[in-house]
Amino acid sequence: MFPSIFTDELALDFADTLPHLKEWGLKHCDLRGRVFGRAFESLSPEQLADVKKLLDQHGMRIGCLQSSLAKVHLPDQERQAAEAEKLEGILRAADALDCRLVRAFFYWQPPPELAGALAIRPDEQQKVLDMFAPLAERAKAAGLLLAFENCGVTPDEVFVLLDALGVPAWGLAWDCCNTWNCDERRADENAFVIRMAQRARCVHVKATGAVAGTADELIPYDKVLQICDNAGIQGPVSAETHNPDRSVDNVEMSRRTVEVIQKAWPTAAPGGLFDTKKSEGLVRPWADDPVRFVVVGLGMGHSRSKLIKATSGTELVGVCDLVEERVQRTAEECDVPGSTDLTRWLDDDSVEAVYVLTETGNHAEVALQALDAGKHVLSTKPMEASLAACDAMIRLAEEKGLTLAVDFSRRIEPGPLAVKAAIDAGKLGHRLSAEASLKILRTMDYFNSNGGWRGTRRWDGGGVLSNQNIHHIDELAFCFGIPSQVRCSIWTQDHDIEAEDLGAATWLYDDGFVLSMYATSCYPHSTWYFRLEAHGTEGALSRAAGGPLEKPFERWFLDGAWGDKAPVPAVSDWTSCADNFAAHLRTGAPLVCTGRDGRRTQATLDAMYRSAYDHDGGWVNVDAELP
Repeated sequence: MFPSIFTDELALDFADTLPHLKEWGLKHCDLRGRVFGRAFESLSPEQLADVKKLLDQHGMRIGCLQSSLAKVHLPDQERQAAEAEKLEGILRAADALDCRLVRAFFYWQPPPELAGALAIRPDEQQKVLDMFAPLAERAKAAGLLLAFENCGVTPDEVFVLLDALGVPAWGLAWDCCNTWNCDERRADENAFVIRMAQRARCVHVKATGAVAGTADELIPYDKVLQICDNAGIQGPVSAETHNPDRSVDNVEMSRRTVEVIQKAWPTAAPGGLFDTKKSEGLVRPWADDPVRFVVVGLGMGHSRSKLIKATSGTELVGVCDLVEERVQRTAEECDVPGSTDLTRWLDDDSVEAVYVLTETGNHAEVALQALDAGKHVLSTKPMEASLAACDAMIRLAEEKGLTLAVDFSRRIEPGPLAVKAAIDAGKLGHRLSAEASLKILRTMDYFNSNGGWRGTRRWDGGGVLSNQNIHHIDELAFCFGIPSQVRCSIWTQDHDIEAEDLGAATWLYDDGFVLSMYATSCYPHSTWYFRLEAHGTEGALSRAAGGPLEKPFERWFLDGAWGDKAPVPAVSDWTSCADNFAAHLRTGAPLVCTGRDGRRTQATLDAMYRSAYDHDGGWVNVDAELP
């Protein structure tokens, strides 16, 4: 998934548009019209070569060919012949510009009396299929990836057509604005976005509902794009501006729309998504005396800064990063001071707490400076790359009488809370075994970015087990407890990195409970596919989300039958770990994850790596407690 824009939305010709896009930091753009004064499918081979040359000069690539193919309602033979010729032009452009993703339509642009009918009327479906079949066969044979837009049609009509065509790689070109004000979204926003994202191949973002002042309620693109990323969309998220405010020129409105996309860009894992709506209307008793944070590290810290701003009882005092551009971006969006100098914040008496979101191997360096300056510390996961560094953080915090906590956010999510409550209440009987797996895709661009720290043992703590699966290692430790022994094997299968991209482990508990674990970052689908199953003598559970699933799956086997409701409902008191951290400082509320809790999880991972590196996959004791 990557940001892009329809080049003709600036109301400039293609050659004049590219310098603006480069200035905005875009590396992709989508072609439609105004390419040397023409639609892209009308260009000659020589003109297409000129387009490619201009793209190369500006360091850009085509994200999608935004065609109007078959955007007409059940036309006559003459128009069908014209559309077939249009497809040949699309194929010329696809070959010349090395882009196989094409936005298209399918001869269904119905009058009001037939709106939505394609989804429920087989007779209309057959008309469309018969008429569109020649185009579909030609596109399929040429290896095009078609994405059908919900413009003039409903998403369900697109889905019916896709199911009938039966080409798994084809999908929805999801125009969020066109679907947002629907009953399905109002009934369950998360479920609606997940359903759209599972079928989407690319996403369109209009200025309306995205840019401040264009709508009464803005679309929460932070959430939308995070869910789209979790669903594994690999195509563009494209600004299709459709300028709603003619007092602002098209270039400026397009820039603002691109900026919305860039600011809403997701973090690397679902754990990076926080639903700020949880805080709407919630006023903490200490709201008049909020805990004052500075956020250090503005990769993932960008979204956490916005979280602090949205949470009652917390105040964002400032932001810090070594990269000036990141500081400027977050400081501007959150309307707070920013600095590349950590000392500036440690010397600031208004700062009570430091939220550490740097590279894993730098957590202790920042945390120890903050603690030494008398600041409380909340660290992102994992606690550190080194167990010894975790111990140093804990010792200094306790010596200074300061609070140290770790942001393992799955501990406040309903699913893990329900599993823990059921296990603690003995609903599964004597526990016997469990298995957990995480399947994701990470590219070499991901590992090479930001100085190449990811996938290294020193700075990332390891590979997929340390960076991504640590969310679930802590979740399993939270639900089932810390094992007494572990064994682990690791492999580097498909990445040129120091650490592992595949890991498999077994956890053994004193009561005989056995948990097996598997994690890979080599999955071909860019998704976050996590599955957990567990059983005991009296019951079982199965939970999964991502991958092939259109929506999260949860089932419980209790009293001899399967059902979809957890035996012990569990809801967190907290909207985030930062909310809990503030409550602890103001009211003494128990921390969701203390420094010692974070150390126990890190000790489990440390034992897994010692098994893999030093003991040839043999059993290793978990030294969970601080010596």
